[in-house]
Amino acid sequence: MKKITFLLLSLTFILTACEGDPGPPGPPGSSGQNGVNFVGQSFEVNLDFTSSNNYAETVEIPLDIDLYESDMVLVYRLVDVVDGYDVWKSLPETVYVNDTEEFQYNFEHNFDFVTIFIESHPTFDYNLVLDDERINQIFRVVVLPVDLINSNDIDINNYGEVMNYVE
Repeated sequence: MKKITFLLLSLTFILTACEGDPGPPGPPGSSGQNGVNFVGQSFEVNLDFTSSNNYAETVEIPLDIDLYESDMVLVYRLVDVVDGYDVWKSLPETVYVNDTEEFQYNFEHNFDFVTIFIESHPTFDYNLVLDDERINQIFRVVVLPVDLINSNDIDINNYGEVMNYVE
């Protein structure tokens, strides 16, 4: 009986006193590594597209937005307000004028600027674009760190999901 008690006590001591190698680190959460937050930033612009500006407007990314070469820039257009809630659509966005004609809101960006424009085929008649589709258009530019995109499964076409990660 003494041998069994001694054996059980020894086993308990050995199992509780030993420590194995630490495992590999897990993936970072949305707050990132070392306490660095991966949070997107955004700003809104109100634009008018006219023939005098070739249906394009270039806006500077505000200096208070930290933009890195690896960041993802997204643009959304305000298409409606329903029950007090904004309805946003991601660019590029195709608008059908009639059965045969269409145009797109699109954008491009470099490190400091975002150009938002209306484009179509070379023979498109821009007079078909209604004033409500050209004048007083509100866009939200969203800058997301690539680390956030890589560490989360974010549907960038879903405005609501993207805005969960924006300050």
